[in-house]
Amino acid sequence: MDSVFAWLKVDSYLEFWWVAFGLFGQLLFTGRFLVQWIASERAKRSVVPIAFWYFSISGGMILLAYAIYRQDPVFILGQSMGLFIYLRNLWLIRVERRLDS
Repeated sequence: MDSVFAWLKVDSYLEFWWVAFGLFGQLLFTGRFLVQWIASERAKRSVVPIAFWYFSISGGMILLAYAIYRQDPVFILGQSMGLFIYLRNLWLIRVERRLDS
C-alpha cells in the first residue's frame, strides 16, 4: 500500500479515501460527456440528454466536497458555480416539460 500512497501523494488512509472519492467524482463528471456523445450519435444530431445534467450534479457535488476537504479556493469556486448552472438547467427542463403537458 505504501507504493499506492506514494503514487497518490497521500500520507494516511483518510487521505487515500478522499482521493478515491475525488477520483470517483471525476469519473462521474467525465462520464457525462460519454452520455452526451452516445445520445448525439443515436439521434444523429447534437443533443444534451437529462442524464448529462444528473452526471454533472453528481460528479460536481463529489468534486466540491473533495475541494472543500483539500481547502482549494479555486476548485471550490469552480465546482460551486457549476452546480448552480446544472441545477438551473434541470429546473428549466422541469418547467418546460410542465408547460408542454
